[in-house]
Amino acid sequence: MLSPALHGESPVPEPVRTPSRNDDRIGAEQVRTLMRNCPVAVMGAGTGAIILAIAFDLSGRVRPDRAWLWAALMIGCVLSHLALCVAYRRARPADGAWRIWLRLFTLIAACEGATWFVGANWLTSPNDLLQELMVLLVYSAIASGSLPTFGTHLAPFSAFFYPVIMPHLGFSLIYQYEYWNVLAVLLVAYIVAMTLIARHTNAQFIEGLQLRFENVDLVEGLRIAKADAEHANVAKSSFLAAASHDLRQPIHALGLFVGALENCTMDAEARGIVARIEGAVAAMDDLFLALLDISKLDAAAVTPAFQAVPLAQLLERIAQDYRGEAAEKRIGLRLRTGGFWVRSDPVLLERIVRNILSNAVRYTDRGGVLMGCRAVGDQITVEIWDTGRGIAEDQQARIFEEFYQIDNPERDRSRGLGLGLAIVRRLTDLLDCRLSMRSQPHRGTVFRLVLPRTNRPNIAPPDDPPAPQADSHQETILIIDDEAAIRQAMATVLASWGYRTLVAGSADEMLALLASDHARPALLVCDYRLRAGATGAEAVMKIRSYLGRDIPALLVTGDTAPDRIAEAMASGLVLLHKPVQHGRLRAAIGNLLRADAR
Repeated sequence: MLSPALHGESPVPEPVRTPSRNDDRIGAEQVRTLMRNCPVAVMGAGTGAIILAIAFDLSGRVRPDRAWLWAALMIGCVLSHLALCVAYRRARPADGAWRIWLRLFTLIAACEGATWFVGANWLTSPNDLLQELMVLLVYSAIASGSLPTFGTHLAPFSAFFYPVIMPHLGFSLIYQYEYWNVLAVLLVAYIVAMTLIARHTNAQFIEGLQLRFENVDLVEGLRIAKADAEHANVAKSSFLAAASHDLRQPIHALGLFVGALENCTMDAEARGIVARIEGAVAAMDDLFLALLDISKLDAAAVTPAFQAVPLAQLLERIAQDYRGEAAEKRIGLRLRTGGFWVRSDPVLLERIVRNILSNAVRYTDRGGVLMGCRAVGDQITVEIWDTGRGIAEDQQARIFEEFYQIDNPERDRSRGLGLGLAIVRRLTDLLDCRLSMRSQPHRGTVFRLVLPRTNRPNIAPPDDPPAPQADSHQETILIIDDEAAIRQAMATVLASWGYRTLVAGSADEMLALLASDHARPALLVCDYRLRAGATGAEAVMKIRSYLGRDIPALLVTGDTAPDRIAEAMASGLVLLHKPVQHGRLRAAIGNLLRADAR
């Protein structure tokens, strides 16, 4: 059988338990309980002994010297026990030192028992049954009281109990009081019962301690396992963040070079190869964008823009994009909508519905998919039904995990990345809408998304959008990146678009170039993470301070760590994430230049 580690699980480490360690912990707890229970009990017993001695002395039933001597001995025993308890509390000994304290406690308990034994002989008259019964009453109460006080350990209990009670059994046999045989039988029964109860109580106490320490060990083991898991998760996140950043750099450069190739003269075969390279880069870009989406959501760097959303238009646009794929698979894709409006973020809501509908079409091989909405009170429910493969009950919770895919162990990219529903879960939490799912294998699945209903707003017709302007060629763009390949790729692609560039690996290098260049730069494109811990935001501030104006700036980053994303977005600058498609980069540069020209 494979170990849990081979399945990627983190087994809970069992705490190391040795008999000596458990014995020490149990023994130490027994001694602590004895010391905790002792003071009140021995003071009560001592007080009872003194009262009994005084009463018999005043009644003339006992010689005064014996009564007071016995009382003095009892006081000495009580003070010895109290002194031992005080010394124990002050010492706070380690668990391994419990044996010496138990021996001292048992020795004093034996002295107390011996003192009661002597008192039994001094306080009992062979000719007075009433006196014997009075003494026996007090002694049996003291003996019974020793069970909760000393019963946590049999050694001190035995050292005290038997010297206290056994003399009276002997007196009943030797003096042969009236009904002595009945008294002897009752005493034997009492001694046997107390012995059995003491053993049972002690066994239960030890068993309770064992269970308690097992729970302590289990909690400690879980704490260690949790700490290890958190450490492993942090290490994994750090590794993924570093690996993602390092992988994005060459992919970003590759995408820029491919963009530059589009303006080169080449034959049809070469253009086909370039197109395939561009497709591969786009596939890698899709993966990185999905990872980036998760990182941004985890970093709380996405703020929903709630507004009234026309649900029918949104669903129709999404359905239209998947009708072609459904037709190729020869499955139906039907849409049932009403004139409902909901309050949500239209972009994020569309992302949720697209991911769910995409999965429904992808995993439906026969039958069809139905997407519709209906009103339930002041809420609108968007439902996506399919007659696809369905999801087993034991896998339904896991489909919202990152990179989890059913029946795709070979990680076929054409079947998705396993990130869509992980993003959906985060987005529904962000939008505070409820998502539920019901599925049966081989019969299909239904997802239900519950959204708050709102009224249709009064919308003014939009202004005509401004006509796009051509790029302003021969404008100088500053490029700061600590990767030489990125600098070269960026300069190449910008040159192919007609821009002049100045490239540097840091802000200080760029300042040195600007000191000898008389051009007026129009834009700054800067990597966010630079050498020596510097950031792109700091570089932008240095360049702007040198130029004496707020030159438009564009940050580019390959980081996916949530804290770094939040930090970069806090700068307030336009932020693009590597690998940047050359079309997106060109559009961002054009928008910034046009905005600065106004």
